[in-house]
Amino acid sequence: MRILRFAVDRARLDPVHLSRLHSPTPPDHDATFPGRPLSSTDAASVRISTPLLPQHFSRTFPSLANRNFRLLLSGLLVSGTGGWVQRIAQDWLVLTMTDSPTAVGVVTAFQFAPTLVFGLHAGLLADRLPKRQLLLATQVSMMLTATALAVLTLSGRVEVWHVFLLAAVLGTVAALDNPVRQSFVSEVVDGPQLANAISLVSCTFQIGAMAGPVLGGLLMSTVGAGWAFVVNAVSFVGPVVAMLCMRGTPTRAEVRAARLAAASRRGDGARAPGVRAGLSYAVHTPSVLWPVVMVGAFGFFTISLPVTLAAYAKDVFHSGASGLGLLNGVVALGALAGALTTARRRHQPRLRTVGVAGSTLAAALLVAAAAPGQEFFTVLLVAVGAANLGFLTSAQSLVQLAAVDHLRGRVVGLYLLVFIGSGAVGGPVVGWLAETYGARTALLASGAVPAVVTLLVCRHLAKAASLRLGLTSVAIHLPRPSLLPRP
Repeated sequence: MRILRFAVDRARLDPVHLSRLHSPTPPDHDATFPGRPLSSTDAASVRISTPLLPQHFSRTFPSLANRNFRLLLSGLLVSGTGGWVQRIAQDWLVLTMTDSPTAVGVVTAFQFAPTLVFGLHAGLLADRLPKRQLLLATQVSMMLTATALAVLTLSGRVEVWHVFLLAAVLGTVAALDNPVRQSFVSEVVDGPQLANAISLVSCTFQIGAMAGPVLGGLLMSTVGAGWAFVVNAVSFVGPVVAMLCMRGTPTRAEVRAARLAAASRRGDGARAPGVRAGLSYAVHTPSVLWPVVMVGAFGFFTISLPVTLAAYAKDVFHSGASGLGLLNGVVALGALAGALTTARRRHQPRLRTVGVAGSTLAAALLVAAAAPGQEFFTVLLVAVGAANLGFLTSAQSLVQLAAVDHLRGRVVGLYLLVFIGSGAVGGPVVGWLAETYGARTALLASGAVPAVVTLLVCRHLAKAASLRLGLTSVAIHLPRPSLLPRP
């Protein structure tokens, strides 16, 4: 009896032991690929990962107990900061060369348009090939693209078409990188911790979005845009080293074996579902369909928010490159606060959560568009950043948690296709609105149109819920048959 009591007490006190008691997969096997036993180094990593973190810290951010996820997160933080440095420098370089916000929107379109063409097929590759090797290839390719732009700018030979061309190349690589990276998070981190992991990835992105514009504005005002592109090229060393240091990620043979095993359980034999399977699943799953619809409406405008802010800095506040960096940094500061808040959230997101978050974001954009002065506008951008991050994190978490394992890459690819693709289409439109009618009108449209879409989606969901409730009520009041004989 004493031995049994000691074992129970130890399980209560040891979170690693407790997680193993409740885990459906033995601790010496890989949860993602059950047929593969963990190596000695991986098993040691599982045993020591949780005690490395303070107890209160591990309760708030449980996904950080995973070594591979910590490596992934650190690499994304470095490259995310460099990416924002380049985006701010690139937008300002085109604006100073052309004196046209529309041209800045065209750069945005070139950078995000390839997702419209390759997004779904990139998700298919994410389901069929080892994600770590794919991410290594994309990070090296983006490093070379940033290096080419840096050389052209520092040599004084850069022209607008150079920026357009390299933005298109970068967008093509990013079309593959985005769904692979997003679905790789769900491969590295277990299901119960996935929402926390997605929030932390958003945190690192927003930390980069907060520090990157400020650093980019500082570099442009002191040494020029060319050195900002050099910083971005060097920043890709971080994720490359992180990928090389990871242990226990699936090989190509193991990915194929897991895919065939999943097909066998579904009764498909060796036949693997293609892109249409992901589309069909998304259309017939409300927890995927409606978040994607709302994300598309907001992405049309909010991805081009830096374009609108560039017009504010140049034409409304006359604050130059440093002012543009400050405005983007303030948005990122609010987004970081929103990411930390969502990371601490205990419950899983629902459709209602996404609808409320979308309504909050639309309201924040409308109030910011009506702000009378620069100080009030800057303060409101904090709320815009927090609401934007809360909405995107809720929508993305819901979509990833609703997707089945063998289709997750394609579902994430569809999500990113709609989000980034709508931004590619909306970039020139937002730039044209800012150039023709002013920056305030562009920001007003950015809040008004998504507000209407969110209202319509919420109304549809409310009607569907009311119908289900009515059917349930009718079913409850139906007479139940009795087995007793009537008198």
